[in-house]
Amino acid sequence: MEDIILTGPKHSGKTTTGKALASLFSCDFIDIDELILQRTGKSPRQLFSEAPAIFQKAEAEALAALVDSGGENRAGAKLRVIATGGGIIDNSETLSILKKSGAVMVYLDISAEDAWDRIAATGELPPFLRTENPKETHRALHERRAAAYLQIANIVIKTEGKSPQERAAEIFSRLN
Repeated sequence: MEDIILTGPKHSGKTTTGKALASLFSCDFIDIDELILQRTGKSPRQLFSEAPAIFQKAEAEALAALVDSGGENRAGAKLRVIATGGGIIDNSETLSILKKSGAVMVYLDISAEDAWDRIAATGELPPFLRTENPKETHRALHERRAAAYLQIANIVIKTEGKSPQERAAEIFSRLN
């Protein structure tokens, strides 16, 4: 099996679900946001605050390094579970890498309302939501991205009412 890449909006549970899924498969878990921090010394939020293009470049470079420079087959490589950032679908370079990767693409589908509640609970809005009407900006962004995630997904998991372990078990059972 190729890599399993978890996609979905910010706060959909990609990291927690990914860790649980990696445990079920007894494989490595990699979080793109953590990889960006390791490679650049800056968090994705810091890079985005400098300039969205700087962040997107770092994101594309991290993803390309993971999937062997743009998606060439990793024949014989061990399975990995990879959690992407919530906006990876808006980066044309990363979208191309994802499509060429051969990975199983899992979309964690969360409602715009639940995602907003999770974002708001953190107490600090990400830079891209610091607008005159952040909730409406989020809803429009969420709906647009949801359509894009669905186009690349091999598996769609509804997140509402499910723990990370339940989501991971559902993914695991659908892949076995």
